[in-house]
Amino acid sequence: MKTRIIAKLDVKPPNVVKPVHFEGLRKIGEPEELAIKYYNAGVDEIMYIDIVSSLYRREILYKEIKQTAKKVFIPFGVGGGVQTIEDFSKLFHAGADKVIINTFAVQNNPEIINQAAEVFGNQAVVVSIEAKKWSNWYECYTDCGRIRSGKNVLDWVKEVEERGAGEILLQSVDNDGRQNGFDLELAGKVVNAVQVPVVVGSGAGKVEDILELISTVNPSGVALASVLHYDKIILSELRKKIDSLKVEA
Repeated sequence: MKTRIIAKLDVKPPNVVKPVHFEGLRKIGEPEELAIKYYNAGVDEIMYIDIVSSLYRREILYKEIKQTAKKVFIPFGVGGGVQTIEDFSKLFHAGADKVIINTFAVQNNPEIINQAAEVFGNQAVVVSIEAKKWSNWYECYTDCGRIRSGKNVLDWVKEVEERGAGEILLQSVDNDGRQNGFDLELAGKVVNAVQVPVVVGSGAGKVEDILELISTVNPSGVALASVLHYDKIILSELRKKIDSLKVEA
């Protein structure tokens, strides 16, 4: 399969926002409108992440998920504040095809990954990882890049794979929103450490950044936000250039 192009919507209800280093939120638009825009433009999937639900200790807003899910007919991943199997179930009933989890699994109970995979299937469980580089290692962060966990990213990706996660969404706290290219070292290490699909985000500023990531690391998917929100790329042209690489995911 070719590398999937995924539109990532960072949501601080009622708006999609774009942070830099997961901070300094800038309003972009409404989730439903942007999801439809990117769906019509030809993305392969959409990931909708409520980036403040864990931070504010509140439930994700299911009404908005339902409204968005009704309008797009491609895989739709949703995350934010997920803490229980019931939360997974509610999101699936609201229209999600996959559920994305980070904070609770890292900081409280990683067993929720096992439980969700057993109940809903591996393909429905996506673990999001917010990685920050220190001198010689990468640390997992949570709560929208604010809280340290002490967990080594490479150890954690192997653990979540063993626990049954069907996919990993890898983001870089250092590169997020900078539009200066991806952390290729981080992406390469994670892709090589696991067998499950890895979607890499944080860093795209131009088409060349995306092509470099694909040709160097060959992830299962690339998650795009800023370059879509600010109309810095044309998806049809990006698709042609990706296809010309002849890199199989």
